[in-house]
Amino acid sequence: MRVALIHEALTVYGGAEKVLEELMRMFPEAPVFVPLYEPSAFPETFQKADIRATWINRFPLVRRHPRALFPLYPLLMSSIDLSGYDLVISSSFNFAHNVVTPPESCHVCYCHSPPRFLWDYNAYARREGFGVWKRRVVESMLPRLRSMDRAAAQGVDFWVSTSTLVEQRIRKTYRRRSTIIPPPVDVNEFKPGSGRGEYFLLLMRLVGWKRPDIAVKACSELGVKLIVAGDGREMRHLKAIAGPSVEFVGRVDGEAKAELYRNCTALILTSVEDFGITPLEAMASGRPVIALGEGGALDTVVPGETGELFDEQTCESLKRALMHFNPERYDPAAIRRHAEIFDSRQFRTRLNSFLGRSIRLYSRRMSEAAVDEPHLAGSPEVSAPEWQAEPRFPVRMRL
Repeated sequence: MRVALIHEALTVYGGAEKVLEELMRMFPEAPVFVPLYEPSAFPETFQKADIRATWINRFPLVRRHPRALFPLYPLLMSSIDLSGYDLVISSSFNFAHNVVTPPESCHVCYCHSPPRFLWDYNAYARREGFGVWKRRVVESMLPRLRSMDRAAAQGVDFWVSTSTLVEQRIRKTYRRRSTIIPPPVDVNEFKPGSGRGEYFLLLMRLVGWKRPDIAVKACSELGVKLIVAGDGREMRHLKAIAGPSVEFVGRVDGEAKAELYRNCTALILTSVEDFGITPLEAMASGRPVIALGEGGALDTVVPGETGELFDEQTCESLKRALMHFNPERYDPAAIRRHAEIFDSRQFRTRLNSFLGRSIRLYSRRMSEAAVDEPHLAGSPEVSAPEWQAEPRFPVRMRL
């Protein structure tokens, strides 16, 4: 079977790219089609892979400023020739699902989220600090881009979502069903520590929409120790508002990151994440998580067992959670077992099972369509009821 992988512009190595990396391990012979690729930003795994960028990748200036091409990405993706592939897997959070597949190809989209800048535009524009003129330019293109995105979504044969939140977005935006398969977490990279820790940990990109200021203010006002790991454009502002109990250590990776997890009292999560990998890395280290009760945290944090949820994205709400937090009530071994539900091996097992049944169902559809029902293939109205009949991902699964 010939498999092709599709992804967004490869210019930053983040969470979605780690999912792609796992897909590359699952299908080592599969080429990876992308609009742009900047090899220097990626680990050796990518540099050894068969990554095929579109013609526009020849221009270095474009690779340095990939957002300038946003309006062209749907056209770039739809121009990729996928003839001869039996299975096409797109890893999409913007336009990867816009690829056009031939009738013989089954297209499965692993969706991190429908494009935020199209379907949650006002929040996205605030988050990115759009000025008046940039807003006017983008808003003039939105109706056309939304129409193109919705049309492209109907070319996907089967949808996979990362979390309950993303599943709901896909259903609302595209009127399509999806099956939840959480992203992989390499649990074996992290080991539980022996003590309870003497500091809270905030580990994230320091950008405004993630609201790191909430944690910095709350811990400063309570006088509890907070270590802030990460970098970003909010760093200067955060240092200006931080009290003496807050320490900044910059970006950390590898063993340094694992040690911070191992020795913390708890991880703090202040952002609304589509899924969120850092809470599970903390849990793999046996540490509880204090998270905003929205988004992917609702799928991963079990109150009273693996952490706590606070109600509002405000300093006061987080302060209440911190004041009532008792680390003695949590069992590191039980927290670790919960994290193992999301391990990379579980991801591969779930996805392989899903892909196998997708291909069989797609073949059956195509056979039926060739005989007497030409409208069936790829239609959103026949979104595989047997997928929904089997147990979905065990949200808040008890062990």
